[in-house]
Amino acid sequence: ARDAIAFTGAGISVESGIPPFRGPDGLWSKYDPVFLDIGYFYRYPKESWLLIKEIFYDFFGKAAPNAAHLALAEMEKMGVVKAVITQNIDNLHQEAGSKNVYEYHGTSKRLLCSQCRAKWDVDRTSLDELPPRCQKCGGLLRPDLVFFGESMPEDVSEFSFKTARSADLFLVIGTTGEIMPASMIPRIAKNNGAKIIEINPQPTNYTSGITDVFIREKAAAAMTALLQSLKEGGRA
Repeated sequence: ARDAIAFTGAGISVESGIPPFRGPDGLWSKYDPVFLDIGYFYRYPKESWLLIKEIFYDFFGKAAPNAAHLALAEMEKMGVVKAVITQNIDNLHQEAGSKNVYEYHGTSKRLLCSQCRAKWDVDRTSLDELPPRCQKCGGLLRPDLVFFGESMPEDVSEFSFKTARSADLFLVIGTTGEIMPASMIPRIAKNNGAKIIEINPQPTNYTSGITDVFIREKAAAAMTALLQSLKEGGRA
């Protein structure tokens, strides 16, 4: 492959202790997702922020990159993987060392002022009093991620679909292809001639439709083996 792209979902972060949103053990089986609806957030910011802080910062904030994240970062350094398009908001790809990361659904590591649009690093912002306020104008802060009822960031969305049309290999890791419009990205790549390598513990919406090589394994084990193969002289 000359233009390999990684496309990741919640499954790559499960081994870091972050549960998926959907499924029997997913977050939505324990929490009502209405707290991430943009209309609800602006009507009840404190109620939303109590759950946002509990889930994304008190719980997810303790997570660290696993072997799959580290392997992708190493593959980027080797020139094998050109970029990562992720549906995750946990920042673990960047913490692992990946440089070219496009966060399709935004990130929980950055806060956005709803009033002046200033952006703040969450690690430098106090969450002791909720909802947090902008240090610049006093406006309501929110995580810089895509809430239900919002459209995707235009720049990231444009890059993702443009990349899908030009890539010759898509490495699909830990995503089941259920979330639109992100789920269309590997399909567009396939329609434009890319080979699809899928890594998932169970078959998904992609497996029988577009996947060329299905590696039925957890992300960390599979990515560790692929990286070792590359280092021993294998080809991507």
